[in-house]
Amino acid sequence: MPDTTTPETIGKGAAATDAVETAEAGTAAVYTATLAADADGVRLDRALAAAVGGLSRSRLKTLILAGRVTVGGRTICDPGHRVNAGDTVAVAVPEAEPAEPQGEDIPLAVVYEDDDIVVIDKPRGLVVHPAAGNWTGTLVNALIAHCGDSLSGVGGVRRPGIVHRLDKDTTGLMVVAKNDHAHQALAAQFADHGRSGPLQRGYFAFVWGAPDRPKGMIDKPIDRHPTIRDRMAVRAGGRAAITLWEVLERYPAHAPGGAVGPGNHRKSGRQPPAASLVECRLMTGRTHQIRVHLAAAGHPLLGDDTYGPGFRTKTALLSPPAQSALGALSRQALHAYLLVIEHPVTGEEMEFRSELPPDLARLRLMLQNG
Repeated sequence: MPDTTTPETIGKGAAATDAVETAEAGTAAVYTATLAADADGVRLDRALAAAVGGLSRSRLKTLILAGRVTVGGRTICDPGHRVNAGDTVAVAVPEAEPAEPQGEDIPLAVVYEDDDIVVIDKPRGLVVHPAAGNWTGTLVNALIAHCGDSLSGVGGVRRPGIVHRLDKDTTGLMVVAKNDHAHQALAAQFADHGRSGPLQRGYFAFVWGAPDRPKGMIDKPIDRHPTIRDRMAVRAGGRAAITLWEVLERYPAHAPGGAVGPGNHRKSGRQPPAASLVECRLMTGRTHQIRVHLAAAGHPLLGDDTYGPGFRTKTALLSPPAQSALGALSRQALHAYLLVIEHPVTGEEMEFRSELPPDLARLRLMLQNG
């Protein structure tokens, strides 16, 4: 099926020369081919498998989905796309990632540190450990530079010292193990979820609307979304998930002209609040647990485009300053403010608290001012 240019002949012709230069820059090797007559109407992944030697169809499918394949200069992300004879296809194969993450000079907000643990206040935008799409610039890269060889290896080469995680855009407290003994002891505490020990994890969550009770519990199993695989969902047969919650503040809806409209006063009870601040305590530790549970309860997090996209129209209920603060947030309004652990060596109960970061503090102030 390959015609004029194949991986074996890269280095001949203008397109091939560009591919070689890209590879030398350390970013990607580009394979190009012009599809022959027998490729007409064939699926893109099948046509590439025949045209590009050395890459399996599954690998090519992954590259297509990642946006690394072009047909006639146009990026195609559908493996089932039907190609035409004579199409020029290009596959950009990324450089192989290092087997082990490297230390990087990334600033860390260290709350506490000794020979066994380090507690950090994670900022927004920081991925915890290397994974597809985020091989560098992670918390692990920062920790390797900060701690050197002392990090626990129990979590594996890509997750040294990591015993729990926060989402990329969730801010707040995390504890990391600096040796294997500390890792095993902390992992046991997190697996127990505080049932027999002092472990506590508390979060501040700004949500749309407000529950009709002052406090409660969400006990709903969580599993992968049936069709959107990078999301989670409440699903029968999923893993047990329990979140305790308590409403701390309720924010009235904004009325035109800047006044609190009739029925909007938080004590009137006649019109539901526009938003509220809810404290959440985790009794289990599922991926995206708080975000999924609150969305399932009808109160998704402000700024959460993954689990609360249908609530964007609710921004009209907020005052202009609150709308501006929410627009500037560009992330889910969730902060891990409380962490209580038992020190893995001394047995001392240790409590750490984190103030709201500036973006959430501003959002809270604007919501309070109505």
